[in-house]
Amino acid sequence: MAELTAPTPSSGCCSPAAQESCCEPAEKDACCGDASCGCGATVPQDAGELRETVRARYAAAAVAASEAAPASCCGSDAAVITDEQASVFGSGLYESGDRDALPETAVLASLGCGNPTAVADLHEGETVLDLGSGGGIDVLLSARRVGPTGLAYGLDMTDEMLDLARKNQAKAAVENVRWLKGHIEDVPLPDASVDVVISNCVINLSGDKPAVLLEAARVLRPGGRFAVSDVIADPDMDEATRADMAQWTGCIAGALTRQEFEDALTAAGLRDVEIIETHRVHEHAGSAIIRARKPA
Repeated sequence: MAELTAPTPSSGCCSPAAQESCCEPAEKDACCGDASCGCGATVPQDAGELRETVRARYAAAAVAASEAAPASCCGSDAAVITDEQASVFGSGLYESGDRDALPETAVLASLGCGNPTAVADLHEGETVLDLGSGGGIDVLLSARRVGPTGLAYGLDMTDEMLDLARKNQAKAAVENVRWLKGHIEDVPLPDASVDVVISNCVINLSGDKPAVLLEAARVLRPGGRFAVSDVIADPDMDEATRADMAQWTGCIAGALTRQEFEDALTAAGLRDVEIIETHRVHEHAGSAIIRARKPA
């Protein structure tokens, strides 16, 4: 899925300026609701509560994308990428030829911080797994790259995103795709079953990132490749940002630093780790291409 709007560094989705245009500040909770947009909420310590908040936010994004609704400040459609954010998140990070070949709803639901299919070096006949597949843009592009003898899996925990992805698959007339409902910390696939693991700005949303990387390593075949786009936090990211739930669902607050990501990948048994920042997405974070390989 991954893949939600990142609020600007100074505010969440219910900033004072936004409230003035749609609801009175004193009525913020009733207008927006902490579960849907943060509204100043802090990151919960309970893993289940954190996961549910992320799930609800991306369910809202799926509904907004499927309806192609214009974004408002506090409604469910507030999850859609804004014009201001389009240069660092979303479908603008893909080549126009890729965008034009897919349904509009797949493009609109693209909320990531990169284009993992462009760096995964996919080959005919390979099996690919997308962690947090959202509306399906990376799964559909991967399926076309690996061809009819290959297979692309999309894993997501959100029913609304999976429903949208299936509709996008039907519109795109791509057959070599399988959708899986589940969590990226517990992938519902057997050991050594895929050649490539990709993801687009989703790992940062997990409350247990070491488990995600261990699962990625488990399902990779010997010699398999890990190639994701994700947000990398600066070592000096402030605690206020780290504690802001709107910044977490916006793919910023939960991001690992470069060293933390390298250490976690190595601990998971992956080698040849490479992390290359591509562009800044926040004053304390940047988007990066992250590659690694499972030993043969």
